[in-house]
Amino acid sequence: MYQAVDKVKIIKEWLETTESPHKFYSDMRRRDLEFKEDNWVFLKVSSMKGIMRFGKKGKLNTRYIGPYKIIKRIGQVAYRFELPPKMSLFHLVFHVSMLKKVVGDPSLIVLVEAIEVNE
Repeated sequence: MYQAVDKVKIIKEWLETTESPHKFYSDMRRRDLEFKEDNWVFLKVSSMKGIMRFGKKGKLNTRYIGPYKIIKRIGQVAYRFELPPKMSLFHLVFHVSMLKKVVGDPSLIVLVEAIEVNE
């Protein structure tokens, strides 16, 4: 009985020693994302089948759409957005893992639909 308990303790110590470098490295690379109201963010688009798509399909499918303005922070990891009317079917609240901060001035971003090509 005592031998089994001792072996379990030894195994737990081994697991802790093997996990500690991995945890240290992952904690060092991890960054907490936090946004403020009136910030602009891109919204990550899921590439899974069966989920509503935005625009192109296949390899050229867009990864992020937007930018969109954050209206309100809900809880610690959720944000409410100001979405255009064509996206009225979508929920207005998204998790922080689906967001990417807009670097630069969002007014300078040109939407692909707005670009016209002359022959």
